[in-house]
Amino acid sequence: MIQERTIPSLPSIAPVSREEGLKLYEDMVLGRYFEDKCAEMYYRGKMFGFVHLYNGQEAVSTGVIQSMRPGEDYVCSTYRDHVHALSAGVPARNVMAELFGKATGCSRGRGGSMHLFSAEHRLLGGYAFIGEGIPVALGAAFQSKYRREALGDASADQVTAAFFGDGTTNNGQFFECLNMAALWNLPILFVVENNKWAIGMAHERATSQPEIYKKASVFGMPGIEVDGMDVLAVRTVAQEAVARARAGEGPTLIECLTYRFRGHSLADPDELRSKTEKETWLARDPLKKLANHLVAERLVEESELEAIRKRIQAEIEEAVKFAQESPEPDASELYRFVFAEDA
Repeated sequence: MIQERTIPSLPSIAPVSREEGLKLYEDMVLGRYFEDKCAEMYYRGKMFGFVHLYNGQEAVSTGVIQSMRPGEDYVCSTYRDHVHALSAGVPARNVMAELFGKATGCSRGRGGSMHLFSAEHRLLGGYAFIGEGIPVALGAAFQSKYRREALGDASADQVTAAFFGDGTTNNGQFFECLNMAALWNLPILFVVENNKWAIGMAHERATSQPEIYKKASVFGMPGIEVDGMDVLAVRTVAQEAVARARAGEGPTLIECLTYRFRGHSLADPDELRSKTEKETWLARDPLKKLANHLVAERLVEESELEAIRKRIQAEIEEAVKFAQESPEPDASELYRFVFAEDA
């Protein structure tokens, strides 16, 4: 019998200002509307290959990445990377163009859905195989510490966030990298997006310790469980972990209990999850939760949120138009970017 975990609650959530609340809401709406448009384009035959959407998990990306320094701190993703890229500041038009395989895409049309990358925005990539990104994130965190402590670069106080799913925590990279991060006291956040399912395998059936945050204890690092459907709760935990990392106090493992509203990918008929389970989580939509909070606290008017939704929808439509009109990668550049090039 699979045991249902209760959603954790924080005794005190960091207060949010009107400006912060609007920024968080806008970022989550951007992620949701972008993914909805991806589904439309995929089923219309405009996108190809595997496309894994993020609907339902927006509070995790927004809560963590918006607690970091855009363009300075590092973000490392998975194959479910569109929204991480958007939260990191990669323009929607360049992400959409990448999904269309166009030269104007953030990976020059070479990466597609699972391999978004942007050096400018410190997005270290999406990775098709689970766990691949964690050692890359570890390396980014190591170079920050090395530059600061060994090379005397006082400006090297960057923090890295590595995102991955619950299924990844059964892989060797997870344990090896947590061990090294603890040994070297690295400025990194290990962010587990526990959406309960590793493709078609229920999380509770795949691991001897379903409470992932507890696995941090054996490495002597803080492990925190948080409601991944509440952006303010995620933000509170992330702000504390980022501050610790930047102050030289080492890594943190954050387990965000969340849920994907769509199938594993757009090719997944999503027949394994029960209707009751899906409806229970849909009722906890993170966008609606934040919107209700902002209105209830009289920080914003509903009309302001509606204006944001309309503006984001127009931005997404413009991104599609940009992607459709962008050129295909030129065949003469087939072998470019195979090896490093001079700047």
